[in-house]
Amino acid sequence: MRRLTSTSPDFNTQLDALLAFEAAQTPEVDAAVARILQEVKTQGDAAVVAYTNRFDGLQVSSMAELELSRAELEAAYHRLSNVQREALEAAAARVRRYHEKQVQSSWQYTEDDGTVLGQAVTALDRVGLYVPGGKASYPSSVLMNAIPAKVAGVGDIIVVVPTPRGERNDLVLAAAYIAGVDRAFTIGGAQAVAALAYGTETLPQVDKVTGPGNQYVAAAKRAVFGVVGIDMVAGPSEILVICDGQTDPDWIAMDLFSQAEHDEIAQSILLCPDAAYLDQVAASIENLLPTMPRRDIIAASLSNRGALIQVRDLDEAADVASKIAAEHLELSVEDPWALQAKIRHAGAFFLGRFASEAIGDYCAGPNHVLPTSRTARFASPLGVYDFQKRSSLIYVSEAGAQTLGRIASVLAHGEGLPAHAKSAEYRLKDQA
Repeated sequence: MRRLTSTSPDFNTQLDALLAFEAAQTPEVDAAVARILQEVKTQGDAAVVAYTNRFDGLQVSSMAELELSRAELEAAYHRLSNVQREALEAAAARVRRYHEKQVQSSWQYTEDDGTVLGQAVTALDRVGLYVPGGKASYPSSVLMNAIPAKVAGVGDIIVVVPTPRGERNDLVLAAAYIAGVDRAFTIGGAQAVAALAYGTETLPQVDKVTGPGNQYVAAAKRAVFGVVGIDMVAGPSEILVICDGQTDPDWIAMDLFSQAEHDEIAQSILLCPDAAYLDQVAASIENLLPTMPRRDIIAASLSNRGALIQVRDLDEAADVASKIAAEHLELSVEDPWALQAKIRHAGAFFLGRFASEAIGDYCAGPNHVLPTSRTARFASPLGVYDFQKRSSLIYVSEAGAQTLGRIASVLAHGEGLPAHAKSAEYRLKDQA
């Protein structure tokens, strides 16, 4: 795992190189995805079935074989142990309670002349939720995508999840049952995104596609944007930890592992002003890594994109953190609230020594679908607002038209659009 120091003359160059990631936009991936999208668009079910058989090692002949019934989801729920069911139910309740605070309502106001302006907030009709199913299974992603959609009032929620070699995960299916998913299909990859975006004979077109996936899923979401809405184009998982050197180094090492174990291109970074503490964390990493079942993935991730960075002080750590704009930012310091106030960009803040990122992944309540690859500079976590849309309300009274029409006329003429101007002028009393 590389070591950097902020006092190095080329630190900013080294940091930029560490953060750079553009694999989801390679020409080869884009070309492959374009072929898949076109075939699904023109061939529908047949293309989805063919690609699912090819990529997931299945032998099905129709989309009907890839759809899970509500009864199958319920059966999976009942196959869980009591401990698993209780954990899922508790997590779902916390996620639902948090997201209920995000619901936006319609509003309007009336001006003195009787003109009424406002905003109508309505839920999307149908959404497609992508749940990864490759190197690991993610029931938490089902909850984090489906529950905000349900809270928003979406009428039809469709989940797609790949099942390589036909292996279905009961926790994922049970999460779909708990969250109230309407339909579920065992498909994944670019072909699943295409089916959601364009619709097939069996799977209806959705209005928006949400949820993370691999580079093919990311490229497909980018390509279908405009045909449907998307939440974001997710990159590899990231964690940034700022520590003052007073937290148990084993805790910090395991926090870095928690993202590194996702895949070999995940990113784990630690900022600390104490060089001796960085040595302690490095030793913890060396001692704990052999005990981890996913140690090969963790080791590759830390080697490829991980770093232990010494900064001058916590103020500089805040500046560096704002530049990194990490997906997950742990503030493992004595006064996390004071430090948080100095940091401008992060997908989610985890404040204090006991706020492990893993708690946010599963059950804290806030959404774990977060902006990655520095997009936290302008993007937000997935939420109820992603499943609602806003329409402007404009009622113009006769009196209001006299004032607004003149303003519009002046500006329209200024833009060289006379029909716009006349449209407003026709409603003026002195123009009748």
